[in-house]
Amino acid sequence: MRHVDAPVPAAPTAAPLPAPRGPLTEFLFDHLVRQPHRLTTPPPPVDDPLSGDDFHLALYCCYELHYRSMAGVAESWEWEPSLLALRGQLEDAFERRLRQEVGPSWPAGNVERGLRTVIDGHVGPSLSSYAEQRADIDQLRELAVHRSAYQLKEADPHSWAIPRLSGPAKAALVEIQFDEYGAGVAGQSHAELWVLTMEALGLDSSYGAYLDQLPGVTLATTNLITLFGLHRRLRGALVGHLAIFEMTSVVPMGRYSEAMRRVGVGADGRRFYDVHVEADAYHEVVASQRLAAGFARSEPSLSGDILFGARAVMALEDRFARSVLGCWEDGRTSLRVADAPAAEGRPA
Repeated sequence: MRHVDAPVPAAPTAAPLPAPRGPLTEFLFDHLVRQPHRLTTPPPPVDDPLSGDDFHLALYCCYELHYRSMAGVAESWEWEPSLLALRGQLEDAFERRLRQEVGPSWPAGNVERGLRTVIDGHVGPSLSSYAEQRADIDQLRELAVHRSAYQLKEADPHSWAIPRLSGPAKAALVEIQFDEYGAGVAGQSHAELWVLTMEALGLDSSYGAYLDQLPGVTLATTNLITLFGLHRRLRGALVGHLAIFEMTSVVPMGRYSEAMRRVGVGADGRRFYDVHVEADAYHEVVASQRLAAGFARSEPSLSGDILFGARAVMALEDRFARSVLGCWEDGRTSLRVADAPAAEGRPA
């Protein structure tokens, strides 16, 4: 049972703490609702560091302290040394499993060619093809709920690389991020366009509204970016992650836009996807030739890390896609609830 000391003021945009899912999150949340203090003897993780519900919810909430935090959690928890130590243990386990999953490091070689090899060698399932051809409105809502964990803070984790790069690679990253944030125009950032998509699907677009429904396999895809973003030593992996995002975006985004059109969603609800189709055709070149290749030229010893980041995102996205499609093939929701998210309105 959680013990609550004096109430802590909530940040205006912070989501509430979710329900715990196991011994790790029960321990963590019991402490986070109290004033910051030293944590002692946290329970060891009991589920898979690549997809476990308890594991990845705990890690996600540790990371969320560096974004918008959570209602009822004191701001000073962000840098509490014992909490950082717990987070570090989770990160170490996550990274070890990632490296086991993707296999040994590739020789550095030509990074741009290596990224193409990662993409061309992909044989996993395609969620975007399924969405375009078969998904109904409820399945598209489910996908939007899954993606909300990242899309409502799109670009933020990758921005941690900006002060860690220099020269052409830094210029390329800033150019990409400038577009991601809507060229500095309020309401035009990709995260804000995602709000329109969720609302067009009749979903709650509040930040963190669906955290309780997101399984570990979903949270892992978002935790991966933050893992790479928060650690300077993994800046190469973060570059590879963003490069793969940009290099594999155009065709899937077009498919999702068509899926939304097919079920009756109007232009405003599809704009997020349509903007990506247009922008990422250019970003693909910037990301591969100037960002990734430029970073490899400036720090050649980290070229292998670029490919590790690329392979890691592909591996986790494959796990996510297999999980979602497997549930749908069995006639089940892919979320952690008995029913798909209820719509608050009709597609617009």
